[in-house]
This record gives sequence, C-alpha cells and structure tokens, in this order.
Amino acid sequence: MPRHFSRFNVVALALGAAFLYLPIVILVIYSFNASKLVTVWGGWSTRWYTEFFNDRAMLDAAWMSLRVAVVSATSATLLGTLAAIALTRGERFRGRALMSGMLYAPLVMPEVISGLSLLLLFVALDAGRGFWTVTIAHTTLTMCFVAVVVQSRLAGLDRSLEEAAMDLGRDPVRAFVAVTLPLIWPAIAAGWMLAFTLSLDDLVIASFTTGPGASTLPIRIYSEVRLGVKPEINAICTLVIGFIAVVIVSASLLSKLSSARGESAAPL
Repeated sequence: MPRHFSRFNVVALALGAAFLYLPIVILVIYSFNASKLVTVWGGWSTRWYTEFFNDRAMLDAAWMSLRVAVVSATSATLLGTLAAIALTRGERFRGRALMSGMLYAPLVMPEVISGLSLLLLFVALDAGRGFWTVTIAHTTLTMCFVAVVVQSRLAGLDRSLEEAAMDLGRDPVRAFVAVTLPLIWPAIAAGWMLAFTLSLDDLVIASFTTGPGASTLPIRIYSEVRLGVKPEINAICTLVIGFIAVVIVSASLLSKLSSARGESAAPL
C-alpha cells in the first residue's frame, strides 16, 4: 500500500528543514551582498569573493587547513582501516574489549577534554605547536570514525571468498588484497572523506594544539567574527559549505556503492 504524507508530516518536515537550512541559505544569499553592512541588502555582487582571494592571511589559513585535512585524513584512514581489520578478523584476543573502548572513546568524549589532554601531552614533550601537532590531533580524532565505517563493511562480508582464493593458491595477504580490499575500498574512501571533513571543520581541538603562525581557517574565521562579522566571512563560509557538501555527497554515494557490492558478494 503506498504511503502518503499527511499534512502534519509535511509541516513537520518543512519546519525541520527550515530550522536546519534557513540560516545557511541566508548566509549564502548575503555572501553576494554588495553592501559593507551584513544586515543591509545592497544588491547582488561577487565583490566579497574577490576580497577573499586577495586576503593573504585568509588564503594562508585555508591552505593550512587543507594540508592538515589531507595528511590527517590519510593517516587516520590507514590506522583506522588496520584497527578495523584487527577487530573484525582477529580472533577473540585478550584485551579486545579494552582496545575497542579506547578506539571508540573519541566518539563520545568532549572535544575540550581531547584538546586539553593533547595540549598537555605536547607541552610535556616540549613539542613546538604548529602544523604537525594539529595533524596528530586531528588524526587521533578522526581515526575512530574511519574504523567504524570500515568495520561495519568488513562485518558484512563473507570470509569464504578469501578462503576460496587461498584454496586456489593465494596466501592470506594476497587473498585479502585481491578479494576483500576491492569490496571495502568504497568504505575506505568514504571514511577518508569523513575524516577530511571533520578535520577541515574542527575548531576546538585545533585551537588547543596550534601555535603562532599556524592558524587554521576555522580559527581565523572565529578570530575575525569576534571583532565583527564582515561580508567577506559570508563568502568564505559559502565556499566551505559548498566544498563540504560535495565531499559529504561523494562519501554517501561511495557508502551506498560499498553496500551494494557487499550485498552482491554475500551468499544467497
């Protein structure tokens, strides 16, 4: 029987969408405002996008955020994938529950606590805070998200496929690379994109672990907003929203592709 939306459901959906996306829509519209006053509409213009690309400090902060996001997402994907394989394929080894709890702790731990603990660690090690400290902190934060995504895909695959490959003469490593890795590759890519997005958006942990001359874009935007919202900020945020939207949609499509491949590989 086909389902029809009731009037209540339509109203609830519209209110929920407006609550979530109306502020973003307003921000995007006002990023094309020609007026210097963010609350006064002065006509359509791309002036503030030009101002952003001429702002050297903002461009340096954006480049810093991009480098941190790429390196930390790649490191988190590698470590998270290995952790997922160990938890899924490893036998019930001693300490498995402890390892799982420690791996997934950043999922529920407040970022203030994570950032402060990492700051104390870097201070104790007398490490100069900058690009690498932020990258290590973001890797720690995002690795658990990658592990969750990859582990869920590994759990749904049939290990008899690898066993069949080993029966045909492949060793366990080559069997995993030839059979399982192509099936979980979309999940790995989705985990990388998720880690990249989380790193690019992070403000709290980066503010604890960064140092002078190594500000990320969220930190730079926050410091500018504290002195008053400029129209240029609207343009920057619109670009970030558009970029992250593309990454999230790509991750979602890859996740669905991974699910479809996993179902096709499952035994009937």
